[in-house]
Amino acid sequence: MAVPKRRLSRSNTRSRRSQWKATVPTLATCSNPACKALHLPHTACPTCGQYGAKGTRRQVLEV
Repeated sequence: MAVPKRRLSRSNTRSRRSQWKATVPTLATCSNPACKALHLPHTACPTCGQYGAKGTRRQVLEV
């Protein structure tokens, strides 16, 4: 197992960790024409409970 020879300074450690940024989640528009709410892609819409595109849209949650 690799072990560092010397301790890293605080500035080096913090400079490295400053690159760990949180990213904004990608949102998709609901394909239901009456809903059009934003939700996570490949998940059911929490507003109307439907999942899928136009031809394959189906009700999967009771709202």
